[in-house]
Amino acid sequence: QVQLVESGGGSVETGGSLRLSCAASGLTSSVGSMAWFRQASGKEREAVAGVVEAGLTPYDDSVKGRFTISKDNANNFLYLQMNSLKPEDTAMYYCAAAKGSLLLDWRLRDRYDYWGQGTQVTVSS
Repeated sequence: QVQLVESGGGSVETGGSLRLSCAASGLTSSVGSMAWFRQASGKEREAVAGVVEAGLTPYDDSVKGRFTISKDNANNFLYLQMNSLKPEDTAMYYCAAAKGSLLLDWRLRDRYDYWGQGTQVTVSS
């Protein structure tokens, strides 16, 4: 089993920045890929960014150039640096981990085996 705990969410104004962290514990050696998802009120959970096969870091088009995902393998942390935040970025952000090494399927929620409890990000205009 792998446990994921997110932190770093909060309320910021448009244009502000936040850095989300995800601490992984347990059988972390079994994890192949990790990603950040988000879910806005009344919407489906969507993939934001991932660290997948061969260390590739795909991003959703809506966050390219503004968000940066990174992974600290030594300490089992996943990060999401979010800059130039917009009101449409408001959502609950979730960390996810997959046993397999994902690539083209990194956006698919059912490919992930472990999820954190989420951290809320609110961006005001």
